[in-house]
This record gives sequence, structure tokens and C-alpha cells, in this order.
Amino acid sequence: MSLTTLNALSPLDGRYQTKLDSLRPYFSEYALIKHRAWVEVEWLKALAAEPNLKEISAFNAETINELDTAIDNFSEVDAMQVKAIEARTNHDVKALEYWLKEKFDGNPEIKAASEFIHFACTSEDINNLSHGLMLKTARDSVMLPFLSELMARLSELSHQLADQPMLARTHGQTASPTTMGKEMANVVYRLQRQQKQLT
Repeated sequence: MSLTTLNALSPLDGRYQTKLDSLRPYFSEYALIKHRAWVEVEWLKALAAEPNLKEISAFNAETINELDTAIDNFSEVDAMQVKAIEARTNHDVKALEYWLKEKFDGNPEIKAASEFIHFACTSEDINNLSHGLMLKTARDSVMLPFLSELMARLSELSHQLADQPMLARTHGQTASPTTMGKEMANVVYRLQRQQKQLT
């Protein structure tokens, strides 16, 4: 069966797919794998930087740069390699751990510390941080800029329509007169309040 909007897992990948394309880079399985890799690498760097942990040596600047560059340049090819390992392990986070060990096998510092990848972590430790980071990056990159643009446009309209009278209603009944501009300004104010709560 080929994927269509009728057999998509949910309407998000079905009828609303075109409306949500801007969020796909932040919430796809690729994005989850990339964020998991980021969390694992940051954890490994934190362990290496801990002077009281004698079993792992501190990383030099070149090694840290190599780790950061691998995450910055994490590609769909990398994600497919993780998925290939997962087909053997039947465990998504363990597959990522193995991929990281393979990825940095040529770096002696990382190779010496490779058994500390995922040290003292559960899959949930990695997953909940990854999901939180996915939400944060989507919020900062897509949602808040869209909200700011919407508020700017509504603010413009509120000024343009400041003198446009309209009849207000309460409980479905006509009430005091107002202006379209005032009502638009109220919407902008409420959106600003929501924006503050999101940041």
C-alpha cells in the first residue's frame, strides 16, 4: 500500500500535511535521532569534563570540535545508518550508541571513552531531553517567529481600522458599539500574553 493522505497514520501527515511542512524538520524521526545524538554527545562531553571521574580523561579542544561538528552536520545518511543498526538491535537508543562508537572509532580520545557513551543513562533520560529540545527548537525557529509576524500584521490592522465602528455582542445579543481596531488590539494583547508564556 502506498502512502496517501487516506492511509497516513494521522491527519497531521494526511490532510494537514501541507500546513505542517515547516515543522517536519523539528518533529520527524530524523529530528528525534539527531536530538538524541546531541544529548548523548553533550553527556559524554560533560563526563569527560568532570575532574572527579578518573575513569575518563578530559577531551582536548580538537576532540570537542569533532563531536560538535558531527552533530552540526548530522545528516539523513547518518540517521539511515542508525536505523540500519536498529534493524539488528531492535532498540533505537542502543543503535545510536553503537553508531556513535563507530562514528568516532578513529579518534583515540573518544575511543578510550566509548564505554561512557550512555553511561548511567536510561533511554528515557535521552528521549525526554530530546523531545524537550525538539519542542524548544520548533518554538524558537517556527512558532514564535510566526506568532510575531501575525501580531505585527494584526497590530497594523488595528491601527488601520481604529475608526471602523462595529457592533459588539454579548451572549449572542447586540451590546455596546466598539471599533474593529480596538477588537484587533485586544487580540494582539492576548497573543502577546501567550507569547510571554511560551518564552
